[in-house]
Amino acid sequence: MAPRDWWAQSHEQRGAPGVRALAVSTEDWLRVAQELAAAGARLVAMWASRGERLAPTVRAAFLIDSGALLLSLGLADADAPYPGLEECFPGAGRLQRAMADLSGVRSTDTDTRPWLRHNAWPPSFRPLIDPPALARGYEVGVDVYPFVRVDGEGVHEIPVGPVHAGIIEPGHFRFSIVGEKVLRLEERLGYVHKGIERRFTELNVLDAHRLAAHVSGDSAVAFSWAYCQALEVIAGIAIPARAAWLRALYLELERIANHLGDLGALGNDAGFAFGLAQFSRLKEQLLRACAKVFGERYLMNAIVPGGTHADLASIEAQGLRSAVLAIASEVAELRTIYDEHEGVRDRFTGAGIVAPELAAQLGVTGLAGRASGQAFDLRCDLPCAPYTEIAVTKIGRSAGDVAARVAVRFEELQESGRLIERLLGELPAGPYRESVPLPPARALGIGVIEGWRGPVLVALETGAAGTITRCHPHDPSWQNWPALEHAIIGNIVPDFPLINKSFNLSYSGHDL
Repeated sequence: MAPRDWWAQSHEQRGAPGVRALAVSTEDWLRVAQELAAAGARLVAMWASRGERLAPTVRAAFLIDSGALLLSLGLADADAPYPGLEECFPGAGRLQRAMADLSGVRSTDTDTRPWLRHNAWPPSFRPLIDPPALARGYEVGVDVYPFVRVDGEGVHEIPVGPVHAGIIEPGHFRFSIVGEKVLRLEERLGYVHKGIERRFTELNVLDAHRLAAHVSGDSAVAFSWAYCQALEVIAGIAIPARAAWLRALYLELERIANHLGDLGALGNDAGFAFGLAQFSRLKEQLLRACAKVFGERYLMNAIVPGGTHADLASIEAQGLRSAVLAIASEVAELRTIYDEHEGVRDRFTGAGIVAPELAAQLGVTGLAGRASGQAFDLRCDLPCAPYTEIAVTKIGRSAGDVAARVAVRFEELQESGRLIERLLGELPAGPYRESVPLPPARALGIGVIEGWRGPVLVALETGAAGTITRCHPHDPSWQNWPALEHAIIGNIVPDFPLINKSFNLSYSGHDL
């Protein structure tokens, strides 16, 4: 395939606006990926699916300036490795290892260490392909994982996790240090394989949005919207304008809630308990306002196929608007306190740096990417309704440290408050839901939504009579966890909680 021919040969794909699809041969798979990398494309997700004859297909979704591209590679031989993309997209490494664990499809990547298996099922068992009965009776043994060692005089290791305090989900962090200075961090995640992707195939396509909302609880709106977006385009329906505006309202409320929680936790990790108390109070105010208006603190059930679960009355909108404006006003005062507090400023500035060049190489995305010079936001760069009508101000920094990630949070919170005021003030009249018929069989749809962490993708493949043959939800934490390993290098061990919280990546969205 000649250079750039791949874009001309691609075709419109069901799903989010601007998504195109291209099926390639094994020879062109790596060539197209290399050209995409050279053009500055972002790898969003990789997954494997199998058709009715169990012929495996490897898929990769990319975001580029002109839209999005879904690249598909059909494999005639499931046992033969396909060309790995880790050289041009470093984030592909873990995705390829996860595919090998779940679907038995392996790449040419030399890193063949299990990523999700943790010796929890037989080596030959493929959770997305094989009947669960094949794994019964397997005796879990000692899980020996070959971490990369750092040798040298005075170097020693500190293992942290996988069990953490409170309700934090499990993840193992292996520090190699001299004194308190970190030389290397290697993570290992995936300790809680919940079987979410397998569970999707057991649900009706019109009901599975509920499971999508629980992939990562702090991104319930983003995942349920992405799922419904994929389903609605497959089914050939357009949701009412009022429904789209209500969905955007929910998404911005979710963004504010998470930023409030993180800003408080970051203050606490910097030894400023006042910040934790104040932001926790404000987050609670927002959650109570949501509970009063929508009947739930976290909007797990707000988005349904065809629109939203319920409408919003004008009096409720006024109360919600007042609550958000009051919170935004207090946040502005708290930002001044954070900026002027010498101790907080000293802890934030220069800690956990991810330089723009490194962020581009690693494919750091979303909030963390925008703090490191990666100016990409789906609400601006690949918008769906109503973001095509309301102008979102893109927030960004280039310093790439904790202070930059905090600044992005403060400014995105204020921008979300402005958007909510407009969404409530100009909410279109009309119905809030459209009926959704059963979608056609053997269809593939893509949904992509800018969640508060970054791009959330859901790929949905349908079977006969409303069944699901494959559903892959992808959290942006997959791209950003490797950046945390680099951000801690050269810092001291006590700064890790602060740096980690400045990313606040999802374990649950990773352990599917």
